[in-house]
Amino acid sequence: MTHASRSLSVQKTSRRSLLKAGAACSVMGFTGWANAQSGPKIRIGYWPIAAGLPFYAAIELGYFKEAGLNVEVQRYAGAQQIMEGMLSDRTDGSANGTGSANIAIGELAAPGTFKIICSNPSNVKNVLDEMLVPANSTAKTMADLKGKRVGSGPGIQNVTLAKTILERGGATGATVVELPISQHVAALAAGQIDGCYTLEPTGTIGRLNGSTRVLEAGVISRYVLGDANAPWFGGSASLTSAFIKKYPEEAKKYIAAYAKGVAYVRSKSNEARQYLKGYTAIEGPLTGEVPLAAYTMASEFTAADIAHFQKFFDLFSEKGIFSSRLMVETMIYRG
Repeated sequence: MTHASRSLSVQKTSRRSLLKAGAACSVMGFTGWANAQSGPKIRIGYWPIAAGLPFYAAIELGYFKEAGLNVEVQRYAGAQQIMEGMLSDRTDGSANGTGSANIAIGELAAPGTFKIICSNPSNVKNVLDEMLVPANSTAKTMADLKGKRVGSGPGIQNVTLAKTILERGGATGATVVELPISQHVAALAAGQIDGCYTLEPTGTIGRLNGSTRVLEAGVISRYVLGDANAPWFGGSASLTSAFIKKYPEEAKKYIAAYAKGVAYVRSKSNEARQYLKGYTAIEGPLTGEVPLAAYTMASEFTAADIAHFQKFFDLFSEKGIFSSRLMVETMIYRG
């Protein structure tokens, strides 16, 4: 299937087909933590990347347990699978790092289902997204990738963003190749691709082993939002509306405990890094080197934040990935 046909199929995805896909996609395994507290089980899906740090820390520091919550951790292979799990009622929420556009696709399929409780903005300072090239590449600007083979993480959000930044950066005629993020550094080092749109810690891994370098960081803020310092709300933590409606008190406690995890990462970022181990592939020296995302709780969103978030969503509407325009404000959970 070509990227174009895949985009069209996502646009036309119905709630029924997403539920069917969700049922066919099994959870990759649990990271085995659920306390013995009473009350409903709160099933939270996460993708093993650094952006989920507040969630990992809240688990390990016992913040959910202290609140009397029974949290079950579900590890998924990707953001789309988390969204499908929420649609099919196998999962009650997502941790930070889950693609905001993936959540939006689920919301369009089943309006009113997803409520964002926290997002993880990044930009040229809080680095998550970047364009890498081999260490010995002669490329100096995005335009130097014109006509080249450029890697991208899998999934509609990654591919759409990769194509957009290349187009707007002057790299016309570039071919985007989907690859698992874990293969990006090796593919660049082997000369299989000439550049790669990727997410941290890929750039840090390549820098530490001397095989890649960053051509440009904060590329979504620059080429999609028009300002390298603008916040790109690429990933979000969320809860389903069904869970919030059925268990309002537990939802309130969960959000408060999650916010406590965010506060801990903000105030003790170096100490918090230890909780990447076990939840992600980040360990050893990499733990102290990988850039950390910023975090914005739903109650902290400003009008400017919403405007930047909306501009990101509007890109997917313009590209025909979203079947209609989705207003970010309707998805932010204000309590």
